[in-house]
Amino acid sequence: MTLTAAIRLVAVGSLNPVKIGAARAVVGQLAPGARVEGIGVPSGVSEQPWGDDETIRGALSRAHAARTALDADWGIGIEGGVISMPDGGVRTCAWAAIVSRHGRQGIGGSLSLELPHRVAELVRGGLELGHAMDQVTGAHDVKLGPGAVGILTRGLVTRERAYEVLVAYAASPLMDVVAP
Repeated sequence: MTLTAAIRLVAVGSLNPVKIGAARAVVGQLAPGARVEGIGVPSGVSEQPWGDDETIRGALSRAHAARTALDADWGIGIEGGVISMPDGGVRTCAWAAIVSRHGRQGIGGSLSLELPHRVAELVRGGLELGHAMDQVTGAHDVKLGPGAVGILTRGLVTRERAYEVLVAYAASPLMDVVAP
């Protein structure tokens, strides 16, 4: 059975249109006939994950919960986080996880972007990155649109495009390009 034929329904563990859009873009290339649906599920991690480990756990948790909730062929979880750097700075991190109905999984990440000092201080103070960006820029719901990456790169990289890359990376172990 081909990969395309095996994937009919993909559940994304979020109602965020950016995350759903990223999943649709990748799944649309891998399995053009597949339906992609978002569903709100808990991440099982803090509102603002710190470090790659917590962020990966959130992505995996969302992928498993979404796949189970919709009885989908694949579940996709995408989680954004932040990382403390040795120089005192704060950087973004993001991870995608895909789990299949048959127990296979792939994890892809992490694109990283240094946060401006003002934003980093707000995040260190406990504010979630999207809310910190809203506060600093005067925007509303940045995380539902361009995200920090879109604003800080002046649109050179959109949040959705960055997430598409992560989803593609996560899908690679499930594509069987190279036999085990």
